[in-house]
Amino acid sequence: MRKHIFFIPALIAISTIILPGCGKDKEDPTPPKTKTELLTTGTWKFSSVTWGGAPATQYLQSCQTDNTAVFVAAGTGTLDEGATKCNAADPQTRAFTWNFQTNESILFISTTLFTGGNSTFNLVSLTENQLVVSQNATFGSVTQLAVFTFVH
Repeated sequence: MRKHIFFIPALIAISTIILPGCGKDKEDPTPPKTKTELLTTGTWKFSSVTWGGAPATQYLQSCQTDNTAVFVAAGTGTLDEGATKCNAADPQTRAFTWNFQTNESILFISTTLFTGGNSTFNLVSLTENQLVVSQNATFGSVTQLAVFTFVH
């Protein structure tokens, strides 16, 4: 009988020491970032453009493709002209406002980013490192879908 009296407390002591260590650690899953969080993290640089499905980066002026954009969560931002300006009299930076529209499927920017374009972009995809937007753009007398890619 004495063996059982000592065995039960020893079993309880061992259980309280060993069993908690056997459970898996529960990690709180990080919620996915919102589109605003993704857009407002870092500086966006032009990477490439297709126009009518064909590569078209070579048709843009370097004074446009070296520009960068910073979006701020409050709906403002700064466009920097980069190393080259299309017009020497242009300011180095310009402020703009932005917002998402139509269930965050449209990105409105209060300034045009490229000649022939406009202020409203369809949001194709947005990740931590890449922003892809599209809009109808006119070059010469032809209007086609332009898909712009920006990266961090």
